[in-house]
Amino acid sequence: MIDGLIVRPLSLLRVGVLGLIWGSNFLWIKVSLQGLSPILMVLVRMSLAALFLITFQLIRKRRLPGGLRLWAHLVIAAALANVAPYLLFAIGEQSVNSSTAGILNATTPIWTVAVALAVRQEKQPNASKVAGLALGFLGTLIIFAPWHLGSQIMSVGGLACLLASISFAMSYVYMARYLAGRRFDPLELSASQMGAAAVLSACAVPFLGWQPPAWQQLDVLIAVTVLGVVGTGVAYVITYRIIADDGATAASIVTYLVPAVAILLGTVVLHEKPTITAIIGTMVVLAGVAISHRHPAQIN
Repeated sequence: MIDGLIVRPLSLLRVGVLGLIWGSNFLWIKVSLQGLSPILMVLVRMSLAALFLITFQLIRKRRLPGGLRLWAHLVIAAALANVAPYLLFAIGEQSVNSSTAGILNATTPIWTVAVALAVRQEKQPNASKVAGLALGFLGTLIIFAPWHLGSQIMSVGGLACLLASISFAMSYVYMARYLAGRRFDPLELSASQMGAAAVLSACAVPFLGWQPPAWQQLDVLIAVTVLGVVGTGVAYVITYRIIADDGATAASIVTYLVPAVAILLGTVVLHEKPTITAIIGTMVVLAGVAISHRHPAQIN
């Protein structure tokens, strides 16, 4: 039981696997950038994810949805949820550690609540949401530690990762308004969205600079393949399986695992050393996330 939510052992295992996958993505991005430009990495990632999910749908004998209005929403969702944040994280990780990117990604739920309130998609905030937001923003301030000028997080790369998290937040609010609750299977929408993201990425390549890829580097090839197939395609399948079996609240538990996995892998594999203030700030942010998502009756 987690915060009053009963989650089956199989779902807990799925959540753990999903946390490992999402958290390791920042490591795979870092390795991929050793031989691929940010936009090319995003293009390959989106293409592999689209291929995996569309093939998965064909195996399930499901067709992709139709309709011009729906596809317009899918294109916008692909830009906000996939192309923009994945590109921004890739740009950010050119100058910041993978663990730092994972830490800043932990702020996404806080921004999601803020964006939902800003566009009035969510009703008047209760005391728990206000307290959670305040704590989340305080944690973000601690992570950035603006009193330490010249630090890695207080850089263009750190800002890019923060903007990526905000883009994720905007996408969640947009998809909740225009895509959620439709008659289509969520995986049908995901496969279509990944296809749209692959096309958008391909269109962006000529404008964002082309650099010859280093396909001869085996580690780069493995990293971008894992990132696309497992880190994006398989992760979507697991996410929707958890949501279908135990609900979105159970799936949201992964929020608390991603930064821990990113920090652990960055430290062990890449020998990165996250700052104490970044770790403390992350804990404060996650506490804010927990409080903002609690029912008022749970607040003592």
